[in-house]
Amino acid sequence: MSKPFNDTILKAYRGEKTDYVPVWYMRQAGRSQPEYRKLKEKYSLFEITHNPEICAYVTKLPVDQHGVDAAILYKDIMSPLPAIGVDVEIKSGIGPVIDDPIRSKADVEKLGKIEPEQDVPYILDTIKLLVNEQLDVPLIGFSGAPFTLASYMIEGGPSKNYYKTKAMMYSEPETWFLLMDKLGDMVISYVKAQIKAGVKAIQIFDSWIGTVNAADYRIYIKPVMERIFTELRGEGVPLIMHGVGTRHLMKEFNELPLDVIGVDWRTQLKEAREMGINKTLQGNLDPTVLLAPWNVIEERVKEILDQGMAQPGYVFNLGHGVFPEVKVETLQRLTKFIHDYSSNK
Repeated sequence: MSKPFNDTILKAYRGEKTDYVPVWYMRQAGRSQPEYRKLKEKYSLFEITHNPEICAYVTKLPVDQHGVDAAILYKDIMSPLPAIGVDVEIKSGIGPVIDDPIRSKADVEKLGKIEPEQDVPYILDTIKLLVNEQLDVPLIGFSGAPFTLASYMIEGGPSKNYYKTKAMMYSEPETWFLLMDKLGDMVISYVKAQIKAGVKAIQIFDSWIGTVNAADYRIYIKPVMERIFTELRGEGVPLIMHGVGTRHLMKEFNELPLDVIGVDWRTQLKEAREMGINKTLQGNLDPTVLLAPWNVIEERVKEILDQGMAQPGYVFNLGHGVFPEVKVETLQRLTKFIHDYSSNK
């Protein structure tokens, strides 16, 4: 007999009171799991994400293994880019690499539109498989945000300072805003298709937006983010924003029509509340703490939980993704501790 559907996390995302603090972990599916590493001996990342049965198995594994309150679709933020004409390769030990980066307005004008049902059917089939047959917790879908996607497209791969990206932003604003518009259209279509297929929440990853100052964010980035979240607002699912090193952008995020702000470990949850952030908060254990002894983990987690539970609207997570070296047993123990500690408060 299947378990009843557990929607605790959706209540927390909506700012409602819950019986305990729900939890999931960024990068919970994948490289920290022995079963996944075994799969990778046989299949590439491309093959896993393009096979709905295998991808659904990888997505569901941490729900079964760790007891978390949500699954997050296993895929990469670069997944929709080939559909609009960006040839991207995920290179082991490096990350996404684009051999033909964006250099001019003509390059941007050549970018096409995504038709999710035709271009990424395997992603939609994975979602349908999970929600129709397998999951007893909500499935979170996601997309990269325009700035972070643009940074890979312009730099040609990961970067330390994003100087080519910012140079285009400052020196070729017409090209920049055209790129933001095209990526905004892609994100909206891509996310709406995920919601239609059955995901119950959406997280927008603007992983590298912390490199942009608040004044530039308001000019060059915020308009497209407002359009994306406004368009998605009518879909009726919680909308989550997450970036790294974004303390200086928290007030900007708070003004966007979204429900949840992901907080990384550099900002305490109580500090976010003191800034006037009134959205649901998600976060924010430093993922490196998961490599520490249990007494250190417990002490840090208690502090975060106490701050998060000070008012309704809180979901526990990490400030960034799980490292490959983190043991399965640590995440199992952590999930149980979060549930037990928060339900006894």
